[in-house]
Amino acid sequence: MTATRRKGATRMADIPAETLAKLECGEIASATLAESLALDQKTLFRTIFPEVFAAAPDRIEAACSLGILKRTDQFGRIVLDLLGADGIAFCQEHASDMVRGWACFAIGARTDLALPQRLLAIRALADDAHFGVREWASIATRPHLAADIGSAVALLEPWTSETSERLRRFSCEALRPRGVWCPHIPALKRQPEQALPILSALKADPSAYVQDSVANWLNDAGKDRADWVAALCQSWLDGSASPHTRRICARAMRNLR
Repeated sequence: MTATRRKGATRMADIPAETLAKLECGEIASATLAESLALDQKTLFRTIFPEVFAAAPDRIEAACSLGILKRTDQFGRIVLDLLGADGIAFCQEHASDMVRGWACFAIGARTDLALPQRLLAIRALADDAHFGVREWASIATRPHLAADIGSAVALLEPWTSETSERLRRFSCEALRPRGVWCPHIPALKRQPEQALPILSALKADPSAYVQDSVANWLNDAGKDRADWVAALCQSWLDGSASPHTRRICARAMRNLR
């Protein structure tokens, strides 16, 4: 399931027709964001689920008229509604990162899961080898985390001690106040200190992947609570000589006025 970076393909126009055809048949995973954005999800869905495609043409056409995030979400919902848990399990193990992305949004759309069970269901996808799947996992779970921040922080804090840097990053990234490609979390923009158990646990994380997420989290918070971010970073720097902490704080305060 690891995405192997191919030379070129940094823009949609650079993607060879042969590569795009393989992506849309589900034979390979995308190697770049451009490839992920360029593939036709309708063609991919018809290839992977021909019977479902024939049963839901109107929903599929409607999904194709949406932007990338809502489109992927809708395909996940179609999988959930027409194939249920078996469809999610199939998607979760597929070679295509986009198909695994549908699994993320199908899990996000389930109404029968409490937050602990939802995090358990999304865990393997949050730890996926593909960068895109990890982002879909975060985005799909985010609304449920935002709806109960206290519980979300309590449940995600143990993830900060995981061996996998991907899971440690998820614990922070999924609760970014402003996020990327997803709605903001107003409560964390107003009171970012609610996430301190997670942020403090990761303040000296050895992984640059995690460090960048913590720094971006604080950079988000600094747009509304600059004084709080500055004070927090100063307290971290005063109490730690870790180069990891220094790197996080430098990046976190890069836009503070």
